[in-house]
Amino acid sequence: MHISLKEAQAFIELARVHAEKIGVPMNIAVVDGSATTRVRANDKAILGSIDIALKKAKTSVLFNGPSEVYGNTANLAAPHPRPRARMAPHPVRRGLPIRGADGSLNGAIGVSGGMPEQDGEVARTGIAGRQ
Repeated sequence: MHISLKEAQAFIELARVHAEKIGVPMNIAVVDGSATTRVRANDKAILGSIDIALKKAKTSVLFNGPSEVYGNTANLAAPHPRPRARMAPHPVRRGLPIRGADGSLNGAIGVSGGMPEQDGEVARTGIAGRQ
């Protein structure tokens, strides 16, 4: 359940290069299995997305899976006084677990700054070399 600083930097760098390739300034957070944080902030990305990226990664670690599953569940379970036409996007979606060779949870990555699909694409690219 540990990701070294060197490993975290490698995940972040892969994700950063892909975010740059698609032209979207993003903030990227990697946490290890105990939710210890490693963050890369992009000077051009929205400041608030640093916190969102971190929450995505932490949610993925704390629930041992992709954070979007838990974000959707939490959003659906909340009582609403009147029906809504469509569900608003949940801020913790698109956090992905980082697993060891044996399948154990080693940490997670969270990306924020783009559309949800872009965040997910950049997160998947960040961990593609390891998975």
